[in-house]
This record gives sequence, C-alpha cells and structure tokens, in this order.
Amino acid sequence: MYNCALCSVHACSSGTLSAAPKNCPCISKEMNAIKTLYKDEENYKIAQASALIVSESYGEKTRLEETIAFAKKCNYKKIGLAFCIGLASESKIVSKILSYNGFEVSSVICKNGHISRELIDINNTKVAMCNPIGQAVFLNETKTDLNIILGLCVGHDSLFIKYSEAPATVFAVKDRVLCHNPLAVVYQAEAYYKDKLFPQK
Repeated sequence: MYNCALCSVHACSSGTLSAAPKNCPCISKEMNAIKTLYKDEENYKIAQASALIVSESYGEKTRLEETIAFAKKCNYKKIGLAFCIGLASESKIVSKILSYNGFEVSSVICKNGHISRELIDINNTKVAMCNPIGQAVFLNETKTDLNIILGLCVGHDSLFIKYSEAPATVFAVKDRVLCHNPLAVVYQAEAYYKDKLFPQK
C-alpha cells in the first residue's frame, strides 16, 4: 500500500531518497520498468510536451490555453470534445476556440442515442441516460488525436476514459453544487463541510 497523500518527506521532489519511507514508490523495484515505458513513442511525446508546457507557462496560462499548447506540441490535429448537456453553452465556446486555433473538432453530447434508463434497470424516470461509452465510440470513429472531457459526471468520465482510444484530458469536471469547482469542498473541509465529510460515527 502506498500513502503518498499522507507523506511529509516528499523525497520524490527533494531527491533525498535516504529519507524516503519504506513504502515510497521512489525506491520501488518497479521504477526501472516504469521508466522504460516513457521510451514508447506516444508516451515520450505526451510526457515531453506536458513537461514543456509546465516549464514554459507555469502560472501564466489558463487550463484551456495549456490544452491548446499541449495539443500543438504533440502535433494533434483532430480534437474530440465529450461534453455534458448541462454545459452545452460552454462546450460551444470551447469548440469555437479550438477551431479558431486550427484544430478539427468533433463533439459528442452525453445524451447521444436518447437511451432509456431502463437499460440499466432504472425505471422511475423518463430522463434519457447519459451515454459516455457512445461518446467514446463516436469519437473513436472520427479518429481523434486527443479527447477533451468537459463536465462529465462522476463515473461517466470513467467509462469514457475506459473506451476512448485517443489520449484523454480533463478540461472541467461536474460539480453542480460548487459551480464545477470541486476543490472548494477541500478548502472548506475543516469548516463549512466538516460535518458532512467527517460525520460522527
């Protein structure tokens, strides 16, 4: 078991491996095999481009600007946009921005297919179920180079990533309560949301 989230040493950043905890991934025997995976052509391209984006635009470019820069560094031409119907207006703007910046954009909405929720044994609603597998299949069909997730629900994003043939990146996540800013609850974890996140047992 690994506990990086609870670590206060962070030998991975400092390089002082002698201080690393016994279960630190830095000192794992698997690390050499992991390093070789970065020699794969596609992995190398993605890793190099993303590292360059960090060093060139740290704290200066927005997530959308960084996504555009990343796609250009990877020489991606076709961008897929898998979006939630609840963010249709935002998706239209993102699609226009991507097209303006030279990309061919293929977008698929979450409700594609208008599939009844009876398919997944939910019979008490007339609302069509979301179809993230369909989003992935249709974007795969158009042979996108990179897929962008915009506002898919928890779990739906998991299915989309599972079936996406192109690399996927997240532009925005769904959080209806916090205006799609899920970190807000983390910043309030010891205050406003404390009773909800740490209920008495």
